[in-house]
Amino acid sequence: MNESAEALWQSCLDIIRDNVSVQSFRTWFEPLEAVNFQTEGELRKLTVKLPSRFYYEWLEEHYFALLRKTLTKVLGPNGRLYYDIVIERLDDGDASMLLPPRPQSYAPPSRQPGPGAAESRPVLAFGEPVESRAVDCRLNATYTFENFIEGDCNRLARSAALAIAESPGSTAFNPFLIYGGVGLGKTHLVHAIGNRIRARIGDRAILYTSSDRFTNEFLSALQHNRAREFSQFYRGIDVLIIDDVQFFGRKEKTQEEFFHIFNDLHQIGKQIVLSADRPPRDIEGIEDRLLSRFQWGLTADLQPPGLETRMAILNRKASDDGIEFPPEVIEFIAHNVKSNIRELEGALIRLLAHATLHDEEINLAMAKEILKDLIMESRVSLTIDQIQAIVCEYFDLDQDLVRAKTRKREVVQARQLAMYFSKQLTHHSLKTIGLQFGGRDHSTVIHANRTVNDHLETDPKYREMVQSLRQQLDLRSR
Repeated sequence: MNESAEALWQSCLDIIRDNVSVQSFRTWFEPLEAVNFQTEGELRKLTVKLPSRFYYEWLEEHYFALLRKTLTKVLGPNGRLYYDIVIERLDDGDASMLLPPRPQSYAPPSRQPGPGAAESRPVLAFGEPVESRAVDCRLNATYTFENFIEGDCNRLARSAALAIAESPGSTAFNPFLIYGGVGLGKTHLVHAIGNRIRARIGDRAILYTSSDRFTNEFLSALQHNRAREFSQFYRGIDVLIIDDVQFFGRKEKTQEEFFHIFNDLHQIGKQIVLSADRPPRDIEGIEDRLLSRFQWGLTADLQPPGLETRMAILNRKASDDGIEFPPEVIEFIAHNVKSNIRELEGALIRLLAHATLHDEEINLAMAKEILKDLIMESRVSLTIDQIQAIVCEYFDLDQDLVRAKTRKREVVQARQLAMYFSKQLTHHSLKTIGLQFGGRDHSTVIHANRTVNDHLETDPKYREMVQSLRQQLDLRSR
């Protein structure tokens, strides 16, 4: 039988429509379009187009089981669903993500991800010559200057970042250190620098990494007697971007290694870009000689966005996700959510979630009701870092452990609970939460939340422990 992608997807939609609310179906499934169907041996692969990665993350988190059952019914046990993500298309045009027919986990297909993919692979085998085409730069292709909203709060930082991207290593802004609070766009801006350089000058070896990842790679190199190869590799990078350098604090061996790498790169005119959550002088546990080098070039801060900038950010976010919000709702959020960009985006997501789950239209009255806790001036929100600290204090663990790769049982439990509370008590995306736990993927956060919820349903002692932790978190948030 010659089956078309459109007909097969329509059969899936007919089943889905009977299992979700009208609002949910209109929001999450009607916009999806079937683009391809093919068979490979016993495999039957159906590809649908998604407006954005936001759609993918929402479907994965909320409708995984329904899609799996539907696909099995329509395509059989060997059916596979692929997503073609329009906005975040990879350079080679292949942005498909595989949804496997099993409920317990999500596993992407085996392939080399492009610059917009969520997965990551080893940068390069230490000891090989550094060539730009061999380095996985780890840049997120969606973070560009074009979609970074400029305002008084970030104009200096953005202008300097653009100058660096046009002439890396040749300006007085070397190193360039951006600092600011959570959710103000530091990571976006440093990725934008790398992406612009990559687009303009294709033969440069560019590398983005977090301070945690740099530390873990260095410690691994020490353990395997490959410290020299590690050092040689980093000395071959043309543009080195390191996020959250405040986490170098109190890591003496890591600081010493980075100090020497920094000196060598700077001396030969390579570009160094850094970010931190506070000014260099306020970072604890960093050696004076390294702090002084952080301030050799330009240090620029990011401030919370003003009203007009907040409105522009909200409109861009809604547009990028392919979702329309009434103008009065956008204005209401912008007037009342002032702390950071993630809070703004979280407000949009919360409204959308409520509208979807309760089959309601989004309007100003709903926004005022659903977001009333966000606009209470007395409310003090917890950060992911604070949640990690409180959970680790409860279990008497070093906070660095929940960001490390260790699989010790007590650490895994603390990490899962910290992820669970981060999802419950903050408005950060799954991807952002995962990054704050040592660069983990959003699927790890989903798994942690499922595990905690499963234990809550079956284990009274575990439930009591979670309630005790929640009380401590509530007390600290006041």
